[in-house]
Amino acid sequence: MGEVADGSCVEELDIHNQTISKSAQQDHQQVVTINESTTETQCTRSYSTASLGINDEVVLNPQPQDAWLPITESRNGNVCSSVFHLISSGIGFQALSLPIALATLGWTWGIISLSLAYTWQLYTIWLLVQLAESVPGTRYSRYLHLSIAAFGPKLGKLLALFPVMYLSGGSCVMLIITAGGYMETFYKILSGDEAMSFSGILCFLVFTYIAITIAQSPNLNSITKVSMLGAITGIASSTLIWALPISKGKPSGVSYQPREMGESGMVKFGGIFNAIGIIVLAFRGHNLVLEIQGTLPSNQNHKSSKPMWRGVIISYLIIAMCLFPLAIAGFWAYGNQIQTNGGMLQAYLQVHGDNTSKYVMGLIYLLVLINCLTTFNIYAIPVFDNLEMRYTLVKKKRCPDWVRVGFRLFFGGLAFFLAVAFPFLKSLSALIGGIAFPLTYVYPCFMYIFIKKTRPNGAIWWINLGLGCLGTILSVLLVVAALWNLATKGLNANFFRP
Repeated sequence: MGEVADGSCVEELDIHNQTISKSAQQDHQQVVTINESTTETQCTRSYSTASLGINDEVVLNPQPQDAWLPITESRNGNVCSSVFHLISSGIGFQALSLPIALATLGWTWGIISLSLAYTWQLYTIWLLVQLAESVPGTRYSRYLHLSIAAFGPKLGKLLALFPVMYLSGGSCVMLIITAGGYMETFYKILSGDEAMSFSGILCFLVFTYIAITIAQSPNLNSITKVSMLGAITGIASSTLIWALPISKGKPSGVSYQPREMGESGMVKFGGIFNAIGIIVLAFRGHNLVLEIQGTLPSNQNHKSSKPMWRGVIISYLIIAMCLFPLAIAGFWAYGNQIQTNGGMLQAYLQVHGDNTSKYVMGLIYLLVLINCLTTFNIYAIPVFDNLEMRYTLVKKKRCPDWVRVGFRLFFGGLAFFLAVAFPFLKSLSALIGGIAFPLTYVYPCFMYIFIKKTRPNGAIWWINLGLGCLGTILSVLLVVAALWNLATKGLNANFFRP
């Protein structure tokens, strides 16, 4: 399920760049079996590698199809491109709800939970980066392929297919819904007329049209400049959103006592785990880590894991400098008065909107909208890749440009339809996020154990087993808490009424 190099019988093996002496060449025996068709050549080579110091048999199954697909079509990325992609996919509108979590948990437990979630997800990213080239001669550039390699074809698809598709296509639908609301507010701020506004459907349509127009780039590497813009706007908008409330000062009557949740044990349970869910789901983009690493060049002497990990360290230091101040400054400015159905941006507009220039407010919303547009592109790439993979499997050739454009238009239309049909999906984000939670915090731990064959009862084995089991339990509790909140508060299912 992994891919080995690009093109026909181009080796990415431990031995392909080594200089072999004449004596070694004499000892080196090679058996080549070639099954050739018009579109693909498969080579299985067994090496007697005593003279090379290599004891394992090397099996080469090149997949020319990978050179035709958006994720792996171009492998000339670098640390900078990976940083831009990671920041663009890692900073999102979910982070604006972090003060709501602190309003429920309080200062101490809120910051502890945020720090633990940050450390945990950073560790699972490290696991994914190491697993991308854990099998000699094979690169796993898609999360689903790594899951299948670890858990088997049936269980791997069962566990990872829905979370991967939700975190890719579902995120695009959520971006249309969220950005549509931001676009409507942006228009009201600049026009100064609260009575006049665009319809929700029109806002959704405008955003989708712009996003799909930008999404015509052929592959993941080609949208590096788009991700750079997304990274800049994400950092700028989050900085403005937490810095402006501090400059304005906190309003009177702000309290930092944890929000009252009632006497019922289940009500407290639902409130606490809903807050934990906000924190753990604020860290996102794990479904794109292997895909981003797949754009980096790799060989025996310079594996992609090293530049990728450097990119992860740089990007997640920047992400931490955005998310932690958002949570802390937001809770400091609004305390437990922040509305649970809004977020930090909405809270600032309500409290300080009257004494803030409309151009400053318009700039914030414009930055957020641009960030949503750029984020849409990188989250849509796995969907485009999957659609084109189906085409190439059937046709045995590269996707023509007109078919590629058609796939993107089809996905844009489908995402727009789902956003219009289910504009209340944001109310289900805690429930669906709890189901997808293992993809970020659980599966990488178990995949590392199964693929690396770590020594039982060793330190790394216990750490991964413990985190995997803890994450599984936490996922169940998050789903139960989300269901409880839906049962008690109800769901405004406004079908086709955005």
